[in-house]
Formats: sequence, C-alpha cells, structure tokens
Amino acid sequence: MTLKILIHKAEEGGYWVEVPSLPGCFSQGENIDELKINVKEAIEGWLQVGENDIVKTKDSEIIELLV
Repeated sequence: MTLKILIHKAEEGGYWVEVPSLPGCFSQGENIDELKINVKEAIEGWLQVGENDIVKTKDSEIIELLV
C-alpha cells in the first residue's frame, strides 16, 4: 500500500505529518527519518483500530486485499 503524507515543519522544531486519506492519522518526529518511522507506526495503528469496528454477520466474509 502506498499512501501520500503531508509533512509540515513544526514551530517548536522538528516536523509533524498528516495522512489525508486516513482521517485523524497524525505523527511527528525530530527529523525526516524519525518522522517516516513514526508515521508508519501511526498508519499501522490506525488500520488496526479499524479492524476492531468490523461487525461480521453469518452472511458476510472478511478478506484481506493488498492495495
């Protein structure tokens, strides 16, 4: 999966990032390398939380799709 992220310089130093396609998914880092690691963890967490909201019925099926 490839997602676009929007990187901002933080007023207090470092950077913060938002993931427009995942509402509420944000992270920060002191430098770009740290930011990339942190935002990847934030994205993984955002996606895992979504799994907990899935309501499966007897007529439904859950599959995984690589995008």
